[in-house]
Amino acid sequence: MTGLYGGGEPAEAGGKRSAGLGGSSPVLHRWLGDVRTYFPSSVVQVMQKDAVERLGLRQLLLEPELLSSVEPDVSLVGTLVSLSSAIPERTRETARAVVRKVVEDIERKLADRLLAAVHGAIDRSRRTSRPRLSDVDWHRTIRRNLRHYQPDQGTVVVQDLVGHSRRSRQASLRDVILLVDQSGSMAESVVYSAVLGASLASLKAVDTKLVVFDTEVVDLTEQLKDPVDLLFSTQLGGGTDINRAVAYGQSLVRRPTDTVMVLISDLYEGGVARELQRRVRELVQSGVTVVVLLALSDSGTPAYDHELAAKLSDLGAPAFACTPDRFPDLLATALRREDVAAWAEQSGIPVGR
Repeated sequence: MTGLYGGGEPAEAGGKRSAGLGGSSPVLHRWLGDVRTYFPSSVVQVMQKDAVERLGLRQLLLEPELLSSVEPDVSLVGTLVSLSSAIPERTRETARAVVRKVVEDIERKLADRLLAAVHGAIDRSRRTSRPRLSDVDWHRTIRRNLRHYQPDQGTVVVQDLVGHSRRSRQASLRDVILLVDQSGSMAESVVYSAVLGASLASLKAVDTKLVVFDTEVVDLTEQLKDPVDLLFSTQLGGGTDINRAVAYGQSLVRRPTDTVMVLISDLYEGGVARELQRRVRELVQSGVTVVVLLALSDSGTPAYDHELAAKLSDLGAPAFACTPDRFPDLLATALRREDVAAWAEQSGIPVGR
């Protein structure tokens, strides 16, 4: 560990060599600079995370000069958010800048894909073979009827119209409810949920709600305009009452068959598991598309309650882990009311086991 983290200066003759970084912020600052110089950012992120966990450097990372030296990543954001109440005033803006950099990086990678997937899913679901004349999609109509081309007349005989059903400009086509477990083990999922939720909230075609929970339930929908503010409103850690969160989500459902509810949790229920299953059954039977994500992260399948995951999957709420890059396709599948479990299995993602 001493060699990895650059602990101490060379020992004087006959003296003892000091080990580790101790409480010296300047030493950590130099170490962070060194690893960024000699290693790629992906390796730097792993080393930073290891240093924080092994050497107890969380308080040191709250110094402004240290935060400005780190390689920002989702893991660091989770650490800062979990320590938000302890961040001193002099460091608060630096911490927010680090979080915003990671948020913007996630948005840059995923936002366009998410918006395209959602628009594509909704446009496809609105397609009709009996549109009004003003709603006809002529490009698609001509392609569909090319087999009826009449060479002698130089024209296409249109037998099948393709278009879109008319809707009110004020009404969203779909409702998306994100229920996000903010227990300590779900930190990375909370970060991605906040950013993706904010991207969804920018779409008029979907009405997005974001709710975080532990043993309490907090609706953060009003803060979706700024995912950084949203993240600093969460309180990572504590117990979990999933049933209570799903009960609140159930109260938000206005149009069951036009609603997708995504529960993001490792399913370690501190509430009443049997009541949770009853609520999920009611939601599915009413027409709500319910999906359970055991994690929304790059870290792979986490530890989770396998028994409860299997039971919810059997109720029609498929449970599986999902990486952020696959979330747009997952949501598009759910919005089209297609078989989410089949999509996951075809994507090589085990469901409910």
